[in-house]
Amino acid sequence: MFQIGEKIIYGENGVCTVEKIAPLEMSGAPKEKLYYYLTPLVGSGTYFAPVDTNAYMRSIISREEAEALIDSMPGIPPAICNDTRFNHVDAFYRELFKLHTNEALVSVIKGLNCRMAERKTRSSRAEATMKRAKDILHGELSVALGMDMSQVESYIMDRVGDA
Repeated sequence: MFQIGEKIIYGENGVCTVEKIAPLEMSGAPKEKLYYYLTPLVGSGTYFAPVDTNAYMRSIISREEAEALIDSMPGIPPAICNDTRFNHVDAFYRELFKLHTNEALVSVIKGLNCRMAERKTRSSRAEATMKRAKDILHGELSVALGMDMSQVESYIMDRVGDA
């Protein structure tokens, strides 16, 4: 069970802070069932997740794991989808998000960078997917490394270059 104040990864929503653990404060909600009240690092609102849910949740990686991940980035291959149909490309990247790994997020970011570099115009879908991948990855790295999220990309570049 996670603790109040703890930062965790919640599904494909990225870093969230456990604000409280309590029954839902809604009429008709069972009073014996506990929920995590989660506030996202990026975005607004509150997520409510049952403590006993099967939804993907895990603790944030350690500083050492974050630095090892950054060091390994040059060796992570880009996720390239050669299909030109938007719905197939979207499905390809959605499946990678479902892996819930930082390596998959790095692969998505690298793959989309390649895809956008090959084209004369930038796709709003590709940009939105890129932003989402970076928000999740950089959010976790910022917590693990103890730095502001806006500093993460330059930290990665300083450490490994254009990985």
